[in-house]
Amino acid sequence: MTAIPGTVYLVGAGPGDPGLITVRGLELLRSCDVVLHDRLVAPQLLDEAPPGAERIFVGKRAGETHSRQVVSDALLVSKAREGKSVVRLKGGDPFVFGRGAEEAALLRDASIPFEVVPGVSSAIAVPAYAGIPVTHRGMSASFVVLTAREEGGEIEADVSELSVGAETLVLLMGVSALDKITRRLVESGRDPNEPAAAIEWGTTGRQRVVVATLATIAERAEAEGISPPATTVIGPVVALRESLDWFGARPLLGMTVAVTRPPAQSRELTKRFTELGAEVVALPLIGIAPPASWDAADAAIGRLGEYAWVVFASANAVDRFFERLEHAGKDARAFSGAKIAAVGERTALQLGTHALRADLVPDHFTGSALVEKLGEGSGRVLFPRVEAGPSEPVEALVAKGWAVDDAAVYSNVPAAPDPSAIDRVHAGEVDFITLTSASTAHNLVSVVGDTGRAAIVCIGPSTADAARSHGLEVAAVAQPHDSAGLVTAVLELSARTIDP
Repeated sequence: MTAIPGTVYLVGAGPGDPGLITVRGLELLRSCDVVLHDRLVAPQLLDEAPPGAERIFVGKRAGETHSRQVVSDALLVSKAREGKSVVRLKGGDPFVFGRGAEEAALLRDASIPFEVVPGVSSAIAVPAYAGIPVTHRGMSASFVVLTAREEGGEIEADVSELSVGAETLVLLMGVSALDKITRRLVESGRDPNEPAAAIEWGTTGRQRVVVATLATIAERAEAEGISPPATTVIGPVVALRESLDWFGARPLLGMTVAVTRPPAQSRELTKRFTELGAEVVALPLIGIAPPASWDAADAAIGRLGEYAWVVFASANAVDRFFERLEHAGKDARAFSGAKIAAVGERTALQLGTHALRADLVPDHFTGSALVEKLGEGSGRVLFPRVEAGPSEPVEALVAKGWAVDDAAVYSNVPAAPDPSAIDRVHAGEVDFITLTSASTAHNLVSVVGDTGRAAIVCIGPSTADAARSHGLEVAAVAQPHDSAGLVTAVLELSARTIDP
């Protein structure tokens, strides 16, 4: 069931890894009108909301002393009363130190229907991603979760009562009070030599783990610069981390990759980098818009069956062409006897979603490879593609004897990335920037400017040439020239960085 107008959904987003949201949470997010979100919600999850949905930040940023809860409460009520379906997207679980119960009571008093969608709590998931189970047979049969933050200079929880009983302690939001709370635990009788771990940005590509003892973890965490969001685990189970650290073995953990495709088209690439442990920064440099004129495309659609070949160079070209085909009241049958060529497996797969199969896919995913594969000819070729695309493929086809109709079906327009993403590039916090077209190369220079210390990785030779023409140093070109090749290139560069 999708989101119902006038209803508020208190949805747990999980601890950071966007893959940890529940199926129900994702279903509601994809069908809502408004998303009110916290700071720790993964940006990829916000991209799952419908394009027209409002996205409103209502969380508390690190270092802020005031609460945005009053603003959040007012928006929950007002947006629901406007008849909109509202997802209140909260890090972790809404009812685990997330003020979800307070918001639910507010909605009840305002006679607004609501639903609570539990999330994966950071109290369990963050230790798990660090290789630390909160329970283990023969070692820990119980665990206690507490917030270690201070209110008015005093620690909220009475930690002295927790010094005995629970074998595992999980402290949330406790970096600033860690020294006080660990000293109090020791004074109350816990073993100062007990293993302890502080985990920063758990479950994400920014995860860092510091291991020490109960007596020394606060000092060690400060020395290593551990900062919020951080989770601390205390107990014998921390000793299991060395043998169970599955997430730490991911080859791109600790690396940050900027993806420059539009959000809707970057999900596959983002997912793959995330699975390899990288933190992905969304840096969209292009948007997709209609061409300045549909005249060439409309004329071609009118005589589609007359072409010997229809050549698609990208998945975007496939989707935009079929949108125009449907606008003309036609479908795949209009291709009649024309053969279909696709540059790249991704483009070929996209054709399959429109009930067409490519007759020709070159081994190398470039326009020049496709031209060589087509060979000599004397018929007509339709080339639906990006507006003002490179002239070389068309010229090469003509040189082979083909008559080419170059039809623009979309245009690349500059996008406006989140300023915080640009700031991270400038600050040298991004290790790799992936470029997937000449337009992304041009806009990287015009929109971002200084690329910091990031290595530039291009999807193909034409993109690399465009990057170099703008003064960018290209670290690698994908082989093959597709998303999988980009990932492989980043992996190889990362391996050289770690083990030169």
